[in-house]
Amino acid sequence: VQLVESGGGLVQVGGSLRLSCAASGSTFNINALGWYRLAPGNQRELVAVITSGGITDYADSVKGRFTISRDNAKNTMYLQMTSLKPEDTAVYFCNADVGYGPLRTSYWGQGTQVTVSS
Repeated sequence: VQLVESGGGLVQVGGSLRLSCAASGSTFNINALGWYRLAPGNQRELVAVITSGGITDYADSVKGRFTISRDNAKNTMYLQMTSLKPEDTAVYFCNADVGYGPLRTSYWGQGTQVTVSS
């Protein structure tokens, strides 16, 4: 599975951005897709996840502001980010949880930078 993120950039506090993650390859075996972020000095943080059945979950820090969705026909996942804060500044990575049992594998995109300026 290959993952390519896009949509990052520079935005002012309170603004919005939409990130996209296009998946290719063996996408039929994806269990869940998620967004993680990594800010300088911090550990990688799970931002949001969506399962193959459409169940979603969010980090407390983004609940009510971010929305994760997926378009299975396009093999693309989105993260709509609103009311952005400086602490949302990070590199955002797309992740795919693929397969089952001993063949279960995690794939990552290259990341896209989001910078929120005050």
